[in-house]
Amino acid sequence: MPDLALVNGAGFFFAMLHWTSVLLVFLGGGAGSVLRFLISVWVPYPGGFPWATFWANMLGCALAGVLSGLWSQPSEGIRLAWLVGFCGGLSTFSAFSKETLQMVQKGAWPMALGYVGISVVAGLLVLWAGYRWTVR
Repeated sequence: MPDLALVNGAGFFFAMLHWTSVLLVFLGGGAGSVLRFLISVWVPYPGGFPWATFWANMLGCALAGVLSGLWSQPSEGIRLAWLVGFCGGLSTFSAFSKETLQMVQKGAWPMALGYVGISVVAGLLVLWAGYRWTVR
């Protein structure tokens, strides 16, 4: 039971966290972030379309789908390290949003709308396909 003096502030939140949970998210997120960085180095950026972010997000969705299918009831440690940490570090909503805004600011509305549409629809389909592939 947490100290009742902490209940009224942010301390309550931190009192409920266990250091191993934070460590698992940290390690998984770090590995996912490194992979995302490597994808941004390997994938070219032709014509202003953010292919690296797109593929990192698709890989994150696919992996989340596969892992969700493999581990329908994952342990808390696996969920934190792989789904929250690794997939969260790999995929990136902030870069997706920033790149979309940059397209809009440049007047590239068709590209921006296409990027948003294809990212959302493809992300959902890839996640679903990964899940279905593992739960046949």
